[in-house]
Amino acid sequence: MNILTLDAGGTNFIFSAICDNKINKITILKPANGNNLNLCLNTIIDGFKEIKNKLDKKIDAISFAFPGPADYKKGIIGDLFNLPAFRGGIALSPMLEEIFQVPVFINNDGDLYAYGEALAGSLPMINKKLKDNNNSKQYNNLVGLTIGTGFGAGFVSEKHLIKGDNICAAEIWITSNRVNPEINSEEGVSIRAVKYFFSELSNIPLGDCPEPKEIFEIGCNKKHINHFFAINAYEELGHFIGDTIANMITLFDGIVVIGGGIAGAKDLIIPGIKKELSTTFHKIGKVETNPRLIQDVFCLNNKQEFENFLEVRETTIKVPFSDKEIIYDPHPRCAFMFSDYETSDMINLGAYHFALEKLKNE
Repeated sequence: MNILTLDAGGTNFIFSAICDNKINKITILKPANGNNLNLCLNTIIDGFKEIKNKLDKKIDAISFAFPGPADYKKGIIGDLFNLPAFRGGIALSPMLEEIFQVPVFINNDGDLYAYGEALAGSLPMINKKLKDNNNSKQYNNLVGLTIGTGFGAGFVSEKHLIKGDNICAAEIWITSNRVNPEINSEEGVSIRAVKYFFSELSNIPLGDCPEPKEIFEIGCNKKHINHFFAINAYEELGHFIGDTIANMITLFDGIVVIGGGIAGAKDLIIPGIKKELSTTFHKIGKVETNPRLIQDVFCLNNKQEFENFLEVRETTIKVPFSDKEIIYDPHPRCAFMFSDYETSDMINLGAYHFALEKLKNE
């Protein structure tokens, strides 16, 4: 199967293709022209035509991520913030289907990222390592989180992308967060959040605050005057992410995989995540507490924790009033990790596999 894909950003559109489950290295970069609808639509058409011509082979579908709000099922794009030319509902999929005469599928990037990680990325990697370690446990649920300018998510169960009745499932950015209940999660889990935390701690005006990459470098330099402020800024980000991970594991009981531009600073983020995951809830009117999670949660970016996660913990128990024995694992466990794969590659692979699934069922 040959599927055309698109990484649609607010500034640039990057067109590419996946052929027979392999990412084609040919890409075309075009300005988004988001302020001019006709110019933007023609940019999309021309980009797909150029990629199609470079492949010199028949294409089976077009499948890509595009910002919302949108009716993704119908391929209608709503009022976009980063692409202001899209107003009042633009039938993008129907337009492309008429021009290219192939099925066109559009989803948001969080959904496709999760789908890519579940079918072609971290989840099959984890399950293979479990199998190689003679561990019979296999995972079927994955939550994908993308952290950059915004905070996105997707949820995959049994290789099915869960989209919701309004195609609004896993809109994690607008959820509350107990680290600071006065703001929604995205305000604490994004590039601007890191800058804000660092600004507050260092007393540097927000407008003069360095970008997250430089804040990370400051955090890695123990001699820098603002070293501890940078460490604490990323740890605070980790607390917000940890709260989200705890909620997702509680609801969906699976693996949580994190990607996006902020993932490069994972070494400074993970301590905050782990602290948040280890917190407790107080029982009303009592001294006793409940653990934050039922499952043991491992960070798979840590080599020793990954090995502990893979460890076989099964035991054999007897069936009452019988000579039979069955295998029992009394240790429920889940995991989180920052992905080793490129986020854009996982989004494109998610788009590819989503198109395959839809074509198979049509």
